[in-house]
Formats: sequence, C-alpha cells, structure tokens
Amino acid sequence: MRVWTVILWSIAAVVAAPVVVVLAYLVIPAGDVWAHLAATVLPGYIVNSLVLMLGVGAGTLVLGVGCAWFVTMTRFPGRRFFEWALIMPLAIPAYVVAFTYTGLLEYSGPVQSLLRDLFGWQSRADYWFPQIRSLPGAVTMMTLVFYPYVYMLTRAAFLEQSVSVLDAARTLGRSAGSTFYSVALPLARPSIAAGLALALMETLNDFGTVQFFAVDTFVTGIYRTWLGLGEPGVAAQLGSVLMLFILALVLLERLSRKRKMTHTVGVYRSIPRYPLSRPAAAGVFLLCAAPVFFGFILPVAAMIVWTLQTLDFLDARFLSMAATSLYLSGITALVAVAAALLLAYGHRLRPGRLNAAAVRLASMGYAVPGAVIALGIMIPFAALDNFVDDVARRYFDYSTGLLLTGTWTALIFAYVVRFLAVSFNTVESSMVKVTASMDGASRTLGMSPSKTLMRVYTPIMRPSILTAAVLVFVDVMKELPATFMMRPFGLQTLAIRSYELASDGLLRESSSSSLAIVAAGIIPVIILSSMIAGARPGSRKEKKTAGNGM
Repeated sequence: MRVWTVILWSIAAVVAAPVVVVLAYLVIPAGDVWAHLAATVLPGYIVNSLVLMLGVGAGTLVLGVGCAWFVTMTRFPGRRFFEWALIMPLAIPAYVVAFTYTGLLEYSGPVQSLLRDLFGWQSRADYWFPQIRSLPGAVTMMTLVFYPYVYMLTRAAFLEQSVSVLDAARTLGRSAGSTFYSVALPLARPSIAAGLALALMETLNDFGTVQFFAVDTFVTGIYRTWLGLGEPGVAAQLGSVLMLFILALVLLERLSRKRKMTHTVGVYRSIPRYPLSRPAAAGVFLLCAAPVFFGFILPVAAMIVWTLQTLDFLDARFLSMAATSLYLSGITALVAVAAALLLAYGHRLRPGRLNAAAVRLASMGYAVPGAVIALGIMIPFAALDNFVDDVARRYFDYSTGLLLTGTWTALIFAYVVRFLAVSFNTVESSMVKVTASMDGASRTLGMSPSKTLMRVYTPIMRPSILTAAVLVFVDVMKELPATFMMRPFGLQTLAIRSYELASDGLLRESSSSSLAIVAAGIIPVIILSSMIAGARPGSRKEKKTAGNGM
C-alpha cells in the first residue's frame, strides 16, 4: 500500500514543481531590469490588475447572485429557460467576446456605421462613442464571461437550503427581500466567496483580452519581459508577485468558509417560489436576459454571420489547426484523467493529513495563471534541453535539438498542471459510488489494488471519468496564455489563430476559429447545467410537479 503513497506524492511533486520554480525567484536578487520595471510599468500593472479585480468582482456578484436568487426563488416568465441559459456565456472565452465586440463596436463596425447613417454624422468628431478597447471595456467583457462562476455556485447553494429555514423567516414577518438579505444570503456566503474567487482567478489569468485591449497587467508584463526583453528571470519575479495575488485570493476564500460556515437542517421539498408583480417580473426578466443576450446570443450570432461571410478561411490550414487543437486536447485529457484517478485512489487507500496535503498540492494548478505555469516549466526545461544537447554534441557529435521545449511535451505538461484540478474534483466526487464492501469483495477475490482500480472503480465511475475528460478537453481548447508562450515553432491552434487574426485587424476572419472553440465549449456547459439542476434532493419530482411552465 505504501507504493500508492509514493505515487501520490510523486504526482504532487511533479505538478507543483513549476510553481516552486517561479516562487524561488522571489529570493533571487533582482537586476537592473527589475529596478527599471519597478520604477516605470510595475505600478501600472498593479493598479490595472486591482481595478480589473474590483470591477469584475462587483459585476459578477451583482449578476451572479441576483440572477441565482430570482431563478431559484421566484416565479417569472422564462425562468426555466434562464436556469440553464445563464450558464451559456461560460462556453465563450473572454478573448473571443472581446474580439467580437470590437468588431461590432469599432468605428467601421455595424453599430457606429448605423448611427452615422441614422443621424447624418460624418466623422468621429461629430459624436462621442465609448472606447471598447479600454480598461472599462475589459472589465465589461470579463464580467459577461465570468459571472456564471458566481451564478452556478450560488444557485447550487440556494437549491441546497432547507425550505423550513426560509419558511421560519416568512412566519416571523420577513418579506422576500428581507429573507434574502438576512437568511438566504448569509447561508450561501461560502459558495458565493468560492465563485467569486474563481472569477477573480480567471481575471488575473486572462491574457488575450487585456493584450488585445492594450491594458497592461501582470500577465502582459510577464509576456513582454520574457519574450520581448529576453529576461526570463525577471519575468519569473513578476510571476511570483502575481502568485502572491492568487495566494491572497485563496486565503481569503478559505477564511470566508471557516468564519461563515453554516449548516441548516430541515425538510427538503419543492421550493415555494415567491410570485412577482408584473413590473417586478418584467424587471427580473430583463436582468436575466441581459447577460444571456450580451454574453452569448449576440456574440455567437455575430460570429456565425461573419463565418458565413468568410468561408474562404475554412481551408486546409484551418483544418490542420483544428486537428492540432483536437490532438493536444485529447492527449491532455487522457493524461489528466489518468493522473486524477491515481491521485484520488491513492488518497482513498492511504488517507491522512499528509496525503491530503499532497492532493491539495497537486490540485492547485487551476489557481495558477497559465503564464506563470509556462515560466515555471520553460526555465528548467530549456536548461535541461540545452544540457542534453551540449552533452550529445561534446561526446557524440550529435545535436538532440530541443527534446522538451521544441515538441509538444512541455506544452502538454503545462496543460496537465493547469487543469489537473478540474479532472481530480470530478473523479474524486464520483469515487464515493464505490462502497467499502465492494473494496472488501475485490480483496477477497484476490485482486490487487491496481486491479481493483481497473476492474471495479473504473467501470462504475465511467460517466464521471468521461465528464472529467470532456471538461479538460474543452479547457485546453480555450487555453491561450500557456499555448501562446510555450508553443513550439510552427505550432498553430484554433486559439492562436483566432488571437493572431484579431490582432492583425482581421476580426471577421477570426470568427470561424472562435466559433469552433465556442462550439466545443457548449458541451461542458450542458453537463454543468444538468448537474446543478439535480443538486437538490427531490429535484426530479419538482420538475414533474412544478407549476405552469414557470
């Protein structure tokens, strides 16, 4: 059984190594380049990152919590539709939304062209129009895409609350609004904090939106310092500072859970949704419709139209990039799921605080920005590549080239580090399906732990394993920072193609690649929606007995 402890800790050590490499640069003396950055652009990185976090945090809280409450606890036209439609913007990467709205709202785009035709304006000097490629524009784009993190977890928390607690508040004379603020919201606070932390982590990880909008943040600074100035050490120190931001978010989220941990007991039955007056129902409908329309329907419609207008770009090169994206995503999904199975099973066989710490260490990659992971991998891998090549040249008169950084190896490793937590959480939650008696029966039949994993656990957990693979697959399809910074020479993916075409001003031409990414992203969104819908005990019965389509 000790071999499983070794496996568990080996995976944890390998996955955590890139983060350790980056954090190690905090103790390395800074050079003149760092001093120059600190005196010039570093304050801007900090201010812009903080403004992004505050803006996106406020926007995601308002949309996520508000929509979750109204969809779960009230009756209004279209409620059933909004239950799942409010998750749909999660299928679109933030940078794709940014490209689309730039194409719609730029000076030569359809919106401003229509306004000039309607009002007879001749030039930009005749009217004012908000600049989409700006810091407020980046906040808006990220809010439209990241609010589902708060919405999903908050709605799940509302669904899990006991009706008896809410009824008690109403019995004491509390109005619906007062019940929300004094009872439901405090009970859901840990889930709200977790969703907000995820949204803010994604905000700090974003590269495509801020780079395209010319908003300087830590991620863009890492990219410019590493690839522009050729200073990977200084870039790693920037990454270390960014990791401190991430660590602060994680600690705040955990403290919120500990201090605000609440439990409810009581009867779980169909939720008696509050009726709304016609004006209130109309307002709630608009509140829920706005993020769905602007965060999903409008961008997807624009991409479909532009794709039809630029069908010439669906050529052999596009198909080659799509195939590369599929291969990378598929290989990463297989590796990540296999590692997650070994982690979860090893922890089940050898529980304890020490092994639990190893699992948590292996699962922290999702909280680390892709740019930071890229740095932590490229620095040691490049050194190892150069060392092997030097040895081969010296003793065998043969150049090995870049065995790790010049192939898919380093890139796939970066994906696994980044998204292992996604597959692990799904696999671990499904492992409870295998009872202790099943374990005992397999041992009685003489099966080893490895055979038990393959012949007992894997067949029972197959749906969750497939779900984990799909989630990782789509996350890799959308990943831009790590791909952009670590891709071997000549490698092109759909995400890279979309970004490069948009950066060259070919916004319409980039829509086909963006649309393909969105199409793949819809699959896990449907899975997540079905999982949330069944989160409440008795939810199937509720669907059958719920009122007249609302």
